[in-house]
Amino acid sequence: MSAMLKEQLVKVFSLMKPGMLFQYEAELDAFLEFLIWRFSIWVDKPTPGIALMNLRYRDERAIEPREKVRTGLEGPGLTAAQKIWYCVATVGGQYIWARIQSFSAFRRWGDSEQRSLARRIWIFIQRIEGIYRAASFGNLLIFLFTGRYRNLIERALQARLVYGSPNMNRAVSFEYMNRQLVWNEFSEMLLLLLPLLNSSSMRNLLRPFSKDKSSSSAEDDTLCPICRSTPIIPFVALPCQHRYCYYCLRTRCAAAPSFRCSRCSEPVAAMQRHSGVTNG
Repeated sequence: MSAMLKEQLVKVFSLMKPGMLFQYEAELDAFLEFLIWRFSIWVDKPTPGIALMNLRYRDERAIEPREKVRTGLEGPGLTAAQKIWYCVATVGGQYIWARIQSFSAFRRWGDSEQRSLARRIWIFIQRIEGIYRAASFGNLLIFLFTGRYRNLIERALQARLVYGSPNMNRAVSFEYMNRQLVWNEFSEMLLLLLPLLNSSSMRNLLRPFSKDKSSSSAEDDTLCPICRSTPIIPFVALPCQHRYCYYCLRTRCAAAPSFRCSRCSEPVAAMQRHSGVTNG
């Protein structure tokens, strides 16, 4: 959701100075994450992704260990303190860590002298990151075994994801997928058939059913029916004797040996100039 909102926001500023948002990328990510938190978790609503899975946050501290649970869905939501600490850890923590990494990379603390303060701080940051990654991996293994607390923040706040409602029909619509499959098959069929079709042959085949027979009969016979201009090197098609440009008639006969006259739909057996005959 944050990436989708960020993409739309970047498009708004696409016509402004290039790279203007790049220096404020961390602040932009934090602002979008804060908006998602403000209109979801803070008002006791799940985030869009959690809502699709029919989940909600529950305060695990309010559940007694020996309490008899009927469905596993009982229990209050997060308290105000848990919500605030969740925002501080997710939004503020990610922002501060991103700024520290960008600042250390810009100052090149990793390339400093071995005993310098910047070098020690850089090593300390790398160790903290390694410890956090190791702890996250261990939490992932525990989560796969117990099904509780998918990350360290939820484990520290004891905020557990549980089902929002015990019975929920999962309505899956395949309408969009069906449309995509039909259009994909139709486009592949067109790509296969269109190269095999001859446009002039199809036009001549449909000419008897055309409503413009009067206009075609009244057309000037001195013009080439293919390029609609006066033939520079006039040739006639045999046996119908209709006039064409040499290059227009020759290319059509070479492309389709069964070429029919564009005026009368008669098969063209040969082409003739005033001084001789050339076989088609």
